[in-house]
Amino acid sequence: MTQHASLEHPAYNYQVVRQFAVMTVVWGIVGMLVGVLIAAQLAWPALNFDLPWLHFGRLRPLHTNAVIFAFGGCALFATSLYVVQRTCQARLISDALAQIVFWGWQLVILAAAISLPMGWTSGKEYAELEWPIDILITIVWVSYAILFFGTIMKRKTSHIYVANWFFGAFIITVAVLHLVNSAAMPVSLTKSYSAYAGTIDAMVQWWYGHNAVGFFLTAGFLGIMYYFVPKQAERPVYSYRLSIVHFWALIAIYMWAGPHHLHYTALPDWAQSLGMVMSLMLLAPSWGGMINGIMTLSGAWHKLRSDPILRFLVVSLSFYGMSTFEGPMMSIKTVNALSHYTDWTIGHVHSGALGWVAMVSIGAIYHLIPILFGKARMYSLDMINAHFWMSTIGTVLYIASMWVNGLMQGLMWRAYNADGTLTYSFAESVAASYPGYVVRVIGGAIFFAGMLLMAWNIWKTAKMPAAQSGKEVAA
Repeated sequence: MTQHASLEHPAYNYQVVRQFAVMTVVWGIVGMLVGVLIAAQLAWPALNFDLPWLHFGRLRPLHTNAVIFAFGGCALFATSLYVVQRTCQARLISDALAQIVFWGWQLVILAAAISLPMGWTSGKEYAELEWPIDILITIVWVSYAILFFGTIMKRKTSHIYVANWFFGAFIITVAVLHLVNSAAMPVSLTKSYSAYAGTIDAMVQWWYGHNAVGFFLTAGFLGIMYYFVPKQAERPVYSYRLSIVHFWALIAIYMWAGPHHLHYTALPDWAQSLGMVMSLMLLAPSWGGMINGIMTLSGAWHKLRSDPILRFLVVSLSFYGMSTFEGPMMSIKTVNALSHYTDWTIGHVHSGALGWVAMVSIGAIYHLIPILFGKARMYSLDMINAHFWMSTIGTVLYIASMWVNGLMQGLMWRAYNADGTLTYSFAESVAASYPGYVVRVIGGAIFFAGMLLMAWNIWKTAKMPAAQSGKEVAA
């Protein structure tokens, strides 16, 4: 059997899954490298080299788009298109459509990588890309939806596994969010203005912004969790009933939480309070999902000692639990009065982004690579173990430094003298934040180095000779 033939599966389309899995790692390295650079720029501003396209204000949206939509997006495409085939026991409805989705998404990423450093931006958080790219995203996303739901419709099993419920909700909701929030009036090929004005624009933006977190970065990755944790642990989901309750509670509540980004603004007070209450309610389904994932290891805890891939998946759930406790807490108005506009928010985002999204993605990709390349195992388990500790240490350094900075900034900004004047100037709070910024660069660099180690391990796995690889691993 030829090497190429060994990569294919007679019943399923593994080609598009393999393409997205490889690009997950490639875009992860690119996005995190930009992240380390802009973190370093906050510690050492001269690193922008006085070049407009290397300015923090242009590279920061490039970083967020690269890690969310390039790295995270490719991870979601890879895992969802794999899981839907395996759980439905059906091949993707169209191999050609699968290739359109893959190359279309890479074109979106490339367009973002060119346009954002050029300063072509709508200025909307997580939705900075201008209208021609938004149209391309819509075309690719509709193709993806047809591919995913079409495969579910031709399934050979009557049951639709819960992971597909989460993937399906993520696909539908992100489509609605994108269409509504990206509504704009173009004035040129590279410039448009939002269809909404003032406070309404802000409300629509954070309805989109928080639900991008809620559905792109939570529901989709919970789909990953519900398939890959039981697979890697070789145990059934702890409670299937809880997984369904978790699903419906999460999607019913998450949609309302966006206003907590707009506390103490021109948004009506009732809308702010509604966002706060719904955010607090989110704690229950979020922790229900975390507990369900972690308790899936019942009877298999000993595997954590010898399986670093399972460790990635389980520790990601711990970070998910921590960040979904922290989010509702920060939505409380009195807490938000201290945390808003500080580095605490950055720490919270990265406890979810690095600890939850990146680590569950990395665990899933490590699980997939031997299957997709027809190998019996990954090249080096020791490298995966080293990567796990680099990811964990890097994440903890990053978020702890931002928590300390955030609390300090919030307290310095609200301190005042007996005569009512501010005790500290803003410049003094920036100077006091410097050590935290240096620690953040170190943490981010360690996490980034782990991604390089992962790329090397995957490369060596793909190059393993047939004698070492054996037959294709059963999924």
